[in-house]
Amino acid sequence: MKNRSPRRTSLLRRWTPAVLALGLLTGCQHASPSARALGPAEQARLFLEQNQPDRALPLLEGLHAQTPDDLAVARALTEAQVKAGRGDAWIAELQRRNSQAERAVNHYMLGLALFSRASDAGAPAVAAFERAIALAPSEPEFHYRLGIAHLESEQYTAALGPLRRAAELAPGKAAVRLPLAKALFRTGDAPGAVAALNAVVRASPSPAEVATARALMNQIADPFVGFPKAAEGKLEEGIKLLQELDIPQQAILAFEELLQSYPDLAVVHALLGLAYQRLDDAGRAVDEFKQAIERAPRDGKNYLYLGELYLSRQRSDAAREAYTKAVELNPLLDAAWFRLGDLYLDRRELTAAREAFQVLTWLQPDAVPPRGKLALVYQLEGDYPAAQQELLRVVEKDPENLEFTLRLGLLFTEQTLRARTAESRRTTGAEAEKWLLKVLEVQPDNVQASRALQQVKAQ
Repeated sequence: MKNRSPRRTSLLRRWTPAVLALGLLTGCQHASPSARALGPAEQARLFLEQNQPDRALPLLEGLHAQTPDDLAVARALTEAQVKAGRGDAWIAELQRRNSQAERAVNHYMLGLALFSRASDAGAPAVAAFERAIALAPSEPEFHYRLGIAHLESEQYTAALGPLRRAAELAPGKAAVRLPLAKALFRTGDAPGAVAALNAVVRASPSPAEVATARALMNQIADPFVGFPKAAEGKLEEGIKLLQELDIPQQAILAFEELLQSYPDLAVVHALLGLAYQRLDDAGRAVDEFKQAIERAPRDGKNYLYLGELYLSRQRSDAAREAYTKAVELNPLLDAAWFRLGDLYLDRRELTAAREAFQVLTWLQPDAVPPRGKLALVYQLEGDYPAAQQELLRVVEKDPENLEFTLRLGLLFTEQTLRARTAESRRTTGAEAEKWLLKVLEVQPDNVQASRALQQVKAQ
């Protein structure tokens, strides 16, 4: 990708976030300690997070002695050795062990330790991971680490094989698909990279993995690649008129002037469509969005814009098709997932609605609306425990959220009315009463809560 001028970098900042980064010793799994008493592994992880590797080492050495083939423990032990400044000694020890009796896990730890040193992150680390694979060819973590070693050395073609194999062996791991997507993109396979990211968003990615996926997707779908430098000033003027000054008529003049000189700039057609939409000129807006799609058929944002316009005109079927295409081409478009979920919910296509809202809760783990929607889908499917879990996640974080407190009360009320045994009615009824009374303490005139409470007490 060509270097951009400082002026253009400023102009496009909102479109092109930071470059994809991959941690050296981040595993395919992630966990956080809970408030309960910690076990040795969790305590060791906490010490590492607190940068106290010397305290973690005895715990990890004991765990490794008990479960020598546990790769999570082996990874954490190597991380602790490196963080404690004992990397060289640990490498020597692993080499000694392998000289006496080769084991895949020892080559794996050796590869991790070598990878932590800039001088050995290339060929030496690769050789260690390759030997681990030779000894245990069905272990996805070994293929994943070999792929990462090639990737960090910018050997993108060499990274593809092991990363593809890791994805085959561990299809549900989001962390495996992320470096694969990067390698595919770097080797010129943008559609393959997007397909990998589509798998990532459906694999319960962590917030850090979502951030990495967004950064990569913004590189793949950068609408300003190849944008003529001579046109930047006029583009910036049009964007300011449309987004900051809210003068769409003048923005249209700026964009149309640009298109006279550069008629094939897809992003300008998209912006012109948004300007016409702002003026409620749906016909011209649709035409411009279709012009943008014709010139940039793999940019999901253009389909999102088209879907929004169709939806505003009550053309729900056309909107659903556009949103579906949008997330196929750009699975990190939160708005498209939300709209899709709503449209499927309206049609009572609950499986499709659940998938859309589930993806959105992973993309926006702290957002309330997606969890509310997902809880509703679960409730309609009769999966009350799952619905309760989604509602409770919001209420526990925000006890003042009366909307979700009421929904919990109504959910338990519904369970009470449907209960088949007296014990179930007592249990769910007590829960319903608890949540409904919380609402009535703040809103004593709340009709829904009062009516539901009466129904529960009548059981």
